[in-house]
Amino acid sequence: METIQNIMTRRSIRNWTDEPVTEEQRKIMLEAAMNAPSAADARPWHFVTMDDPEVIKQFTNLGGTEMLEQSTLMVLVCGESAKEMYPGFWPQDCSCAAQNMQLAAHDLGLGCVWIAIHPLEEREKTCRAILDIPENITPFALLAMGAPNEKLDPEYRFDAERVHQNKW
Repeated sequence: METIQNIMTRRSIRNWTDEPVTEEQRKIMLEAAMNAPSAADARPWHFVTMDDPEVIKQFTNLGGTEMLEQSTLMVLVCGESAKEMYPGFWPQDCSCAAQNMQLAAHDLGLGCVWIAIHPLEEREKTCRAILDIPENITPFALLAMGAPNEKLDPEYRFDAERVHQNKW
């Protein structure tokens, strides 16, 4: 798939079949995530992959996340601030990694949705408890994915009123 077409047609998918995500697809998505830009090339990210339905089911009580039970693969993107060269940049770095993973999933024909974790303390706490995440690592975003069981038409979202040139 061409890059621009991939970006313009990606949609958040919240309904999946029970077809598993292959090991090759997982590796490609994680490679894409880890090829994201990061401040001073610090790469302060970690990834927890989940394909056990019993583990995945524990995330359905975060609020608006009941659909996660259908997901055949989830990836929790986490940040490690101690790896930063410039304090405070890890959320931007993890966002880039998560977006790369979403675009890779779309390119592979998978459906993916981003569930915000950080800075919601209760969600962070839940992720830590379920996955035994150390205190020095911050759960950032949960990406749920699988073979899509829905097809959403692309949405054109360009808004010229939000573009400012040379000054506000």
